[in-house]
Amino acid sequence: MKRVLITGGAGFIGSSLAEKLLSTGRYHVTLVDNLLTGEIRKVPVDPNCFFVNADVNRFEDIAPIMKAGSFDFVFHYAAVVGVQRTIDNPVMVLRDIDGIRNVLTLSKDTGVNRVFYSSSSEVYGEPVEMPQHEERTPLNSRLPYAVVKNVGESFCRSFYKEYGLPFGIFRFFNTYGPKQSTDFVISKFIRLALTNEDIPVYGEGSQTRTFCYITDNTECTVQILEGKLVNNEVINIGSEIDVTILHLAELIVRLTGSSSKIVFLPPLAEGDMTRRKPDVSKMKAILRHAPVSLEEGIRKILEVGVPVAS
Repeated sequence: MKRVLITGGAGFIGSSLAEKLLSTGRYHVTLVDNLLTGEIRKVPVDPNCFFVNADVNRFEDIAPIMKAGSFDFVFHYAAVVGVQRTIDNPVMVLRDIDGIRNVLTLSKDTGVNRVFYSSSSEVYGEPVEMPQHEERTPLNSRLPYAVVKNVGESFCRSFYKEYGLPFGIFRFFNTYGPKQSTDFVISKFIRLALTNEDIPVYGEGSQTRTFCYITDNTECTVQILEGKLVNNEVINIGSEIDVTILHLAELIVRLTGSSSKIVFLPPLAEGDMTRRKPDVSKMKAILRHAPVSLEEGIRKILEVGVPVAS
């Protein structure tokens, strides 16, 4: 069995990736998380899955794990996440740079075959072209979260150039699914709709986003891992179908049969970019099937039940 480390492994995407890897029967997976935003109940129950409560930003925490683990592959997903949380805690966000350095240094020193880094659509900032292409679109956001993600990408390239440590960079665009915490837009809107509470939309709700269902995210990731794809490159992982936030709220109200009212709040002062739409040519070539539609994805969440509280 190949040995895999996932930092941020008690989070939504990290734990979902772990489930996908474990389902193949080909991997032993170690999950590391400090449980700041992750939840222990999201960790898969499997004899080939091991969880450690540790902080990757502390070298003394992560070093013994990586030195003892003999990992073949590392997915560095640990980060402070959530628009409002990252805006409210900018210094905490900057500390994630320590975790990036720790993981890459230890990967180099312990013979890891390849490191995969979770970047974000936030690095693009306000759009200067549509769709947003991995190599052509400038990375122009100045928000601390986006700056840290961009620094992480630079760390990956630098460690490859100087030490030959292979990497793959994933720029995630709004991944959603049943296990997502309730402070993200789809899970938040569903929770409010199911309890018939008002659904708040900032501004006129005309800002657009694309939404990628979790199984498309994890399937693409495993295909990249096993096919040795996206070698020392960046890939957008998301959807090419953009919708307004107002449309999203209306869709959720319809699908839940809710009596919730949509209420309009003043626009956010920062962090709420007007548009998001990735170029997903690389991802489509890897998946080779139609992605889960937004309506289908929301229905899948409703079949499972109310998203868990964060």
